Amino acid sequence: MSSPPKLILPVISTCNFLIGVGAFVIIGVLEPLGASLNVAPERAGILMTVYALAYAVLSPVLVSVTGHIGRRRVMAFGLTVFLCSAILSAMATSLTMLAAARVLAAAGAGMFTPVGAAVVAGLFPEDQRARVLAAAMFGFTLAQVLGVPAGSWVAYTFGWRWAFWGVVILNLPCIFLIWTFVPAGLKFQPVSMDDLRSILTNGRMMLAISFTGVFLGAIYVLYTYFTPMLSQMMGMGRDGITFILVLSGVGAVAGNIIGGIMADRLGWYKTLIILCCAQMLLMPIYSFLPIAMPGFFVLSIAWSIAGWSFMAGQQMRLIGLAGPKAPVVLALTAACIYIGAAIGSAIGSIVIAYFGIAGLGIAAALCASLALANLILSARFPPKALTGS
Repeated sequence: MSSPPKLILPVISTCNFLIGVGAFVIIGVLEPLGASLNVAPERAGILMTVYALAYAVLSPVLVSVTGHIGRRRVMAFGLTVFLCSAILSAMATSLTMLAAARVLAAAGAGMFTPVGAAVVAGLFPEDQRARVLAAAMFGFTLAQVLGVPAGSWVAYTFGWRWAFWGVVILNLPCIFLIWTFVPAGLKFQPVSMDDLRSILTNGRMMLAISFTGVFLGAIYVLYTYFTPMLSQMMGMGRDGITFILVLSGVGAVAGNIIGGIMADRLGWYKTLIILCCAQMLLMPIYSFLPIAMPGFFVLSIAWSIAGWSFMAGQQMRLIGLAGPKAPVVLALTAACIYIGAAIGSAIGSIVIAYFGIAGLGIAAALCASLALANLILSARFPPKALTGS
């Protein structure tokens, strides 16, 4: 195997940072966006659900139908679609127009992220694969540290539209970087709609993949409405909300590193069991706010670490099963992130309607118990490794 391009990892990580900002900036702008469009924050939260569902449906299909096209072209086209969605979002005059833009964003991200992961997995030796995949996704995690709180600060300071214009500005150099540093004609083993069908009909494989969605779904019951919770239950304004989002982002980056260490030392199963239990213990505390500020800082960073430590263990588990169908499995895994976000956001909206925003912590912990059940069941009935087409 020839040496991969030296800058391929930082380039793909940078582009995943853009995708993460564009996908999740909506969380940090719910209140100013809702005020501008005259809708309640919990109703504006449907935008996260729309994006998530669109990604879940479109990503595996788009990855499969473009399997015969050079990877550089697919990735550049995905970023171009994402750029158009950000422009449409910044110019939106209604919730419906924003929802349409979110569908377009999901299509672009759904092509870029799993194909980028497959490119990285194909260019590097197998014994480096888990590490380089984590490095390629680092930008996505870093978006939680810098992108979401920065977008929130911009939205509260200059208006929510400028948060999306910021995504537009970030997008342009990313398209150039992909076209410059991803080798032309890169295809690997092509995948097809038949590969997608074979995985979707493999019940045990789908159970293992679905853990991603169930675990993150529990988190997004709470996280989607995190900024209104900080405002209403902790009395925070712009600067306080931005600080907590940054603190949570630092926890996410630390979790990415800690999760890899845990998975290497304990194995994926023990790691994921510990993280499920941590979520079940930490999230109910949010139902009993306000608490003293120092304790709230510790809670926020601990919850973020526990929430974002799971990916290394889950990837370690699935990569060994994916074989030549890795692009489709990665697309389905990424789709599960957004399915989980969609379901979690929807559950959170229902909880707020019936129990108020204080009910989110307990509801999220109950959902985390479902993730634990999924993990135990899927480990007891493991799938076989996938083979070629």
